[in-house]
Amino acid sequence: MTEGRPLRTVRSFVRREGRLTSAQQRAIDNLWPQFAIDDGESIINLNQLFSRDAPKVLEIGFGNGSSLVQMAANHPEQDFLGVEVHRPGVGQLLNLVEQCHLTNVRVACTDAVELLKHRIADNSLDRVQLYFPDPWHKKRHHKRRIIQPDFITLLAKKIKSGGHLHMATDWQHYAEQMLEDLSNSDVFVNCSQDDTYIARPDYRPLTKFEQRGQKLGHGVWDLLFKRR
Repeated sequence: MTEGRPLRTVRSFVRREGRLTSAQQRAIDNLWPQFAIDDGESIINLNQLFSRDAPKVLEIGFGNGSSLVQMAANHPEQDFLGVEVHRPGVGQLLNLVEQCHLTNVRVACTDAVELLKHRIADNSLDRVQLYFPDPWHKKRHHKRRIIQPDFITLLAKKIKSGGHLHMATDWQHYAEQMLEDLSNSDVFVNCSQDDTYIARPDYRPLTKFEQRGQKLGHGVWDLLFKRR
């Protein structure tokens, strides 16, 4: 509390609504009941949500959803839950899910930290993936980066023993910070042979954003850690 007021939670994102296209709005209106998770306070039964017992993958911040949909299409034996605060991205994902006739994708339009804290059961996720999160590159904004020691502790509770945390960024400083923070954890083990970074796994699609960056000589750093 500060002067009688509660401290405001530092968020890792800025909610930018943007403008929904007619197709995105139609997808949200028509497909939300089938593929989306409504706000609530109870723990989500993931097996019930997907109507089966299969490996569960949570992606935080899926953008326009194209990469997530490609992974879901390539791995029908896995279930994917995507979390995104940008509603046009949610609408675009739902469109793609319908176009590809996928049944192994669900979406939540909410704060991923709050979802993990209150609605995801402990030891229920096989993999958490976080690709190209906002780097908050100004030093005074580093506290807004989603990967912080407290968040790592939260993830350690939700990821099964033997499960994985996979991150990717095109900001070297953020990669170095993530590497340091995860290496200081006593519950995650680096899957890299030299305890640094890994090559992009085949299951993570190469995005147009990355392809453009590679032509300009930009680097991308993948980090993969295993839950003890």
